[in-house]
Amino acid sequence: MGTLQSNRLLNNASAHHEFGNVSVKFVPKCFKLNIELSRNRSYGSGKKNFGLIQASASQTSVIDPVLSPSNNGTSDSRKKSNEAALILIRHGESLWNEKNLFTGCVDVPLTKKGVEEAIEAGKRISNIPVDMIYTSALIRAQMTAMLAMTQHRRRKVPIIMHNESEQARAWSQIFSEDTMKQSIPVITAWQLNERMYGELQGLNKQETADRYGKEQVHVWRRSYDIPPPNGESLEMCAQRAVAYFKDHIEPQLQSGKNVMIAAHGNSLRSIIMYLDKLTSQEVISLELSTGIPMLYIFKEGKFIRRGSPVGSNRGWSLCLYKEFSSIQAKVR
Repeated sequence: MGTLQSNRLLNNASAHHEFGNVSVKFVPKCFKLNIELSRNRSYGSGKKNFGLIQASASQTSVIDPVLSPSNNGTSDSRKKSNEAALILIRHGESLWNEKNLFTGCVDVPLTKKGVEEAIEAGKRISNIPVDMIYTSALIRAQMTAMLAMTQHRRRKVPIIMHNESEQARAWSQIFSEDTMKQSIPVITAWQLNERMYGELQGLNKQETADRYGKEQVHVWRRSYDIPPPNGESLEMCAQRAVAYFKDHIEPQLQSGKNVMIAAHGNSLRSIIMYLDKLTSQEVISLELSTGIPMLYIFKEGKFIRRGSPVGSNRGWSLCLYKEFSSIQAKVR
């Protein structure tokens, strides 16, 4: 897949540890997708079709890799990539999803089905290079990221970075150069947490609808700027999630790093709103299935959405991207 060039930077004073510059050239045949739109609407001059994204299970990988050209010269002769991959994954089913409870910022683990969804997500992205991983501070997102990476073909180990104190940084240092090269830093951030549902957290969704009325609960769950009692609105969630994305994640993409984010329905909806330039009215109709990866290509300062990398129950597929040009990297 390429050749290794070590360029390690470990800065204990920083919350972001870099494990080197990693990129690979992939030229896939296509991405097989199944995007079922619940409604077709054109927004603005770009005529974007956006709606309910529902992906079905499949054994399809996102990228069919080909071997890199033979290295006839030095690695310095390779052109620097101006593209990077961004993978977004909503966590797999949690125990409170299964019980139909409002979860929000309560830290609940995955169900057996959620574990299976995370592993299946990992199979679908197993050929996409991943240099850094960002997750929320909640265990269901972290479990999803870790389980997904067990399926990655490069077999690198995701390692959570602990920077909460000087002692935590010192005690979690890695002193093996080889181990560093085979690791992927995982940054956890509360800003990527699910929307805080306030006094609804822990309540049964159906019982809450029966008590307050379906219309009121729908407003709390799906409006943009109306929060549930003592909770966050989607607008409030977007303010923290998008700010973190701009300040911490986007610079990594600009430097050529391939990034995966494992987070939650509302924090990811907020980020997608920013990436796809959706309005507050457009984003409230966007639904993300648990455990289904979405792929973006960051190229020349723009995000290009490639959809959910899965096949169709009907046996047909949509090839949105026939040539994934020059994501180049130095990999082991």
